[in-house]
Amino acid sequence: MKNIAVYCGASTGNDDVYTKGAKKLGQWLVKNNYGLTYGGGRFGLMGVVADSVLDNGGTVHGIITQELYDRNLAHPNLTKLDILPDMSARKQAMLKNSVANIALPGGPGTLEEISEAFSWTIVGDSITPCIFYNVDHYYDELASFFDTMVKKNFMVEKTRKTLLFSDSLPEIGEFIINYNPPALRSYTK
Repeated sequence: MKNIAVYCGASTGNDDVYTKGAKKLGQWLVKNNYGLTYGGGRFGLMGVVADSVLDNGGTVHGIITQELYDRNLAHPNLTKLDILPDMSARKQAMLKNSVANIALPGGPGTLEEISEAFSWTIVGDSITPCIFYNVDHYYDELASFFDTMVKKNFMVEKTRKTLLFSDSLPEIGEFIINYNPPALRSYTK
């Protein structure tokens, strides 16, 4: 089974729309024959998406750091749980175990993880698509900022088009199926 890495908050936020989005994503993963790879936590949207996949008969591979595991933050009912020494090892393992990367709403950790996954595609260290599941327009301002990167010549337009911001799971599915990684950028003085 192919897995999709999902990055999301250890909080549910202050609006039920985020919890509903996480549940819908979990249902969509199972319906489309994807397993879930995620950070292994039991709280927040992390726990919601994992429970949604499990409740719908899917498989969930949690990858958690030893420090977070020792703080009793791991989900107790996963299909598989790997405990790794640090966040760098966790992020690398999540990328290696997945055919795509999706960010639900979250905080700085979520943003850092999906941004690193995308930057790895830009430099050629990864070939997996990166998607912001833009529940209730959560990532609108970030999408605009990526457009500013293009306008200011810090990213080329073709590369920007390889990063999806969408609130549509069917569109996300099509993006994954039809994805082509960005071409390696050539540099000039």
